[in-house]
Amino acid sequence: MQLSVSWLRQFCNPSLSNTELGEQLTMAGLELEECSPAAPLFTGVVIGEIKACEKHPDADRLRVCQVDVGAAALLQIVCGAPNARVGIRVPVAQVGAELPPSGDDGKPFKIKLGKLRGVESAGMLCSAKELGLPSDAEGLHEFAFDAPLGTNIREFLDLDDALITLKLTPNLGHCLSVYGIAREVAAITGAPLTPPPFTTVTPSITDRIQVQVQAPDLCGRFAGRVVRGVNAAAPTPDWMVQKLARCGQRSVSALVDISNFVMFELGQPSHMFDLDKIQGDLTVRWAKNGESLTLLNGNTIALDERVGVITDEAQVESLAGIMGGAATAVGDSTQNVYIEAAFWQPDAIAGRARRFNFATDAGHRYERGVDFALPPQAVERVTELVLQICGGQAGPLDDAIIALPERAPVQLRVARAAKVIGIPLSAAQCAYAFTRLGLPHQIDGDVISVTPPSYRFDLTIEADLIEEVVRMIGYQNLPLGAPLAPTRARVASETHTGRFALRRQMAALGYQETINFSFIDEEAERTLSGNSQPVRLLNPIAAQMNVMRSSLLPSLLEVLKRNIDRKAPLVRVFEWGRVFHRDSSVKADLAHVQGIQQPMKLAALAWGAPQALQWGVASKAADFYDVKGDIEALFSQYFSTKPAWSAITFEAYTADAAHPALHPGRSAQIFKAGKAIGWLGELHPKWAQEQDLKPAPIVFEIDAAALQSRDLPKAQAVSRIQPVARDLSLVVAEAVTHTQLQAAIASAQDELLQSATLYDIYRPKEGEAAGIAQGEKSVTLELQLCSPSATLTEEQIDAVVQKVLARLQAQVGARLRA
Repeated sequence: MQLSVSWLRQFCNPSLSNTELGEQLTMAGLELEECSPAAPLFTGVVIGEIKACEKHPDADRLRVCQVDVGAAALLQIVCGAPNARVGIRVPVAQVGAELPPSGDDGKPFKIKLGKLRGVESAGMLCSAKELGLPSDAEGLHEFAFDAPLGTNIREFLDLDDALITLKLTPNLGHCLSVYGIAREVAAITGAPLTPPPFTTVTPSITDRIQVQVQAPDLCGRFAGRVVRGVNAAAPTPDWMVQKLARCGQRSVSALVDISNFVMFELGQPSHMFDLDKIQGDLTVRWAKNGESLTLLNGNTIALDERVGVITDEAQVESLAGIMGGAATAVGDSTQNVYIEAAFWQPDAIAGRARRFNFATDAGHRYERGVDFALPPQAVERVTELVLQICGGQAGPLDDAIIALPERAPVQLRVARAAKVIGIPLSAAQCAYAFTRLGLPHQIDGDVISVTPPSYRFDLTIEADLIEEVVRMIGYQNLPLGAPLAPTRARVASETHTGRFALRRQMAALGYQETINFSFIDEEAERTLSGNSQPVRLLNPIAAQMNVMRSSLLPSLLEVLKRNIDRKAPLVRVFEWGRVFHRDSSVKADLAHVQGIQQPMKLAALAWGAPQALQWGVASKAADFYDVKGDIEALFSQYFSTKPAWSAITFEAYTADAAHPALHPGRSAQIFKAGKAIGWLGELHPKWAQEQDLKPAPIVFEIDAAALQSRDLPKAQAVSRIQPVARDLSLVVAEAVTHTQLQAAIASAQDELLQSATLYDIYRPKEGEAAGIAQGEKSVTLELQLCSPSATLTEEQIDAVVQKVLARLQAQVGARLRA
């Protein structure tokens, strides 16, 4: 927030320099971002009046002016400004004056006695730009007719003022006004605080407008007044224009400037309606779907039930707490106005302006919380200034209180505050801080109960009160000391694999990491992820990124397409990131959003030939089994247990229960200890053809938690006895999978059985008599058997083989091949 130091000092004027004041504010949590002079340095410029103005004898565009600066004699000055004329009062740079630098050399411009086209000129008549003052006007700067002649304009315009810019955090809504900052300065420095000038206006007419508030959750208080017979074309006084300019606000018109001035002065936004354009009474309510409003900025917006509005009997007139409508805007022809100031509930205003891609000073304040005691006082202040500047007659003030926030007391434990701040504290010291801040409080032993005033929306928990205490102490006054907390190295559990280790492992397998946005196109989410109820974004950064992803696959496919467009021959990428899907069982806390599950996933994509083009190896694109091997390598940490095949398993998708994005015959679910943890497969031909991906990429996605948790490996001595191998040729049904075979063998649970390897599958050709019926196949397994202590006997070997055969026959219907 930018403001004028001289305006601030009208409310609170501590005996500190501007630099010292800025340091005090920063050390109290109101960070000073910049302190700059209100105007560049110049000297010798006074207010003068043009008494005569004649055409230059030798120049069409120059005029010879006789100027009165309050001295005994008039000054003759040659001027080329188009608005130079008799009777106006303007800045006059006398001989010897120094103006701000006008060239690249950075030196001040000195005014000397000289001649212009043969006519002597004793000075210079100045525009605002020549003095370095903000102004959009061309030609000479014109003062009011009552500006005192001969007065130094630095004194008249208070140009020795300074501008400070404070970087306010969102919780400091009560500091978004000059008086709000002054209140903080008084608390910090102990200097006296001068209350703002509230004058009660005596009504001279009885006109009023009825206002019905239908939404207490939108508007808690509504104050307004009718003023008739105003002169909307009256000029805004120079003092108000200067104060607004130093807050970064351009002067618009007297009525608008008055409303803005009171907002910067007190922090209470207000709005003026052209009374003659209002049809009937006003209603405050939530908007309805299908309604629209043309705003003061010219934009027409579509409304819905999440936006508050003020309406008359014919149409919507204002976007509540944010911006007025064009239909009832005041202009130079306005004669009667309705002044409105309200307390809008912060939750009802927060984020509404951003939905329509703009921001306003009023909305910025209302969504942080505006003092709900201010609306009637702000209306009185606006009315006073309107009558003073524009004239008119005021009606009675209406002030409707509907639903004001409850100010629940907040308790501070002094011992807790001392522990957090790190210095000894007493209850009296804490109470003194609250007294300086104007916070009502009660002391009960070691506990202080504070009731937040109407303008403090940031005091809700004990930590807020601790912050107030330390602000009053001053951060610069806290003692310096080394941390006293013990520092202990956090030893990672051996049963947990960190994400960095897994990412390095993926890189070692030839994949490159990619990081993508967590929001994607809704159509991709529905088709590729099969999610019919995605988590939608209220304010997406782009139309094609309007929902949160529930799978990493769409993001990886976008990466693939960008690489293929750039003729990449091989793409192997992975991403470690969160996905989002609805889950009503999730409760809101510091790490979770109500009803939204956010698990971590690891996903990868492989496309193209792993081997570069060469004569020795035939070119071959990555297939299902290449990526399946990468997954098994990723899970190799689990293979320390025996038997190895029990770590993870793959089960082919059925046609009835296939992943919507995967090829139904070339995809599988991944299981760990019987629990589904992910999927693997080739992209469905439909999507591959639609995206023009030839060949189709192979993709997988796995729950990160399943990858990161493992059993501790157990050391085993290497047997000194050579293992024994036995081959089994079995006939099984065509539908029997490798996983089923391994599960049946593992169920034998014999300590002598070390491994089982499938190394041959045979299907007889048509017409061959191989003892294999239609719908059957022959599989050959090698069993590895070993004892750690003694050479196996034939009886022991045969017993294990028979046990395995029995399990295979019972579970998969296998028989020995004849």
